[in-house]
Amino acid sequence: MFAERTRHLNGSDIRAILKMTEQPGMISFAGGMPAPELFPIEEIQEVSQHVLKHHGKQALQYTITEGFLPLREQIAQRMQAKFDKACSPQQILITSGSQQGIELSGKLFLDEGDVVLCESPSFLGAFQAFRLYNPRFIEVPTDDQGMVMEELTRILATTDRVKLLYVIPDFQNPTGRSWSLARRKELMEIVSHYEIVVVEDNPYGELIYEGDSLPSLASLDQKDQVVFLGSFSKILCPGFRVGWVCASPQWLEKYVMAKQAADTHTSTFCQQVIHSYLERYDLDQNVIKIKDVYRKRRNIMLDVMDREFPETALFSKPGGGLFIWVELPASVNTREVLAKSLEKGIAFVPGGSFYPNGGHEHAMRLNFSNMSEDKIIEGIPRLAAVIRTFI
Repeated sequence: MFAERTRHLNGSDIRAILKMTEQPGMISFAGGMPAPELFPIEEIQEVSQHVLKHHGKQALQYTITEGFLPLREQIAQRMQAKFDKACSPQQILITSGSQQGIELSGKLFLDEGDVVLCESPSFLGAFQAFRLYNPRFIEVPTDDQGMVMEELTRILATTDRVKLLYVIPDFQNPTGRSWSLARRKELMEIVSHYEIVVVEDNPYGELIYEGDSLPSLASLDQKDQVVFLGSFSKILCPGFRVGWVCASPQWLEKYVMAKQAADTHTSTFCQQVIHSYLERYDLDQNVIKIKDVYRKRRNIMLDVMDREFPETALFSKPGGGLFIWVELPASVNTREVLAKSLEKGIAFVPGGSFYPNGGHEHAMRLNFSNMSEDKIIEGIPRLAAVIRTFI
């Protein structure tokens, strides 16, 4: 009964693990969830009442697919201020989270058998979205500076039907690593010689804990090859599911048509609430508050891991974002570790989920944003004890 393309549909490992974390007392380092105690609930309540009182008839009505124009204007300004990308509101499409931007990109650009290039490892939600269109994934090796450009050059020179390059240059999910400026410039120089769409997914770029932010790929784009995906989920609240696509006008027109077929438009009310919040409150101050808390939690997790994890466990020390990436000896299967750690009340995501072609079962992803400092201090030693039984 189902279409042939549904053969490639798989559930999310993260969602399956999150169901397990609903057990009382579970300490979860699994989801990439923001800390709910940092949501600006009182401010959202105030602006929601304002929107309903003064703009209720408009806020509860259908709107245009592109999205609420005043919010798109605010996003265009933020693109310039935070990501060095000059753009107009006409280059912005409001989406139901950046995940919808990923899915629409697959719908617009991928035919069956086309090649998607991605970092190795990369975001499993992107694989889910793209798989529906039956592409072939080729993983490009990465190091601490980002995608290895020599390998990318070799793959492009020897591979047919490369259609799309999906990357997360800032505090990548799952590794937490960021690309150097040199790698960003080199990437854009290399792809400028090919007809390739670069999907730059950037939900974490503002969550920087040390150093200066680096230019987005979109800001370095000279040929309108980059589709930039942004989101309010990590800097305001994820439940509204409000993100955006920033792309050239000719590409954005197609994104609008694809979104019309998917859901007509993103919630009018949520768009207007975010617009009103941005007018009445300082989002940058909210981001600073979030960063202060996450920086502390990251530092605590790294300190405890330094003390408790075995020497053979190698882990990243991210300068921002939400995640720490751990690699254990190749003989260890972290899915087996997860089964034992769940018995001890600790959850994480096994690393094999982040490789579209499988393998690499010796890695794991840990989230530090969602658990309190006390839970991190309690949970990491318990996880370390489980790991030691496998080494």
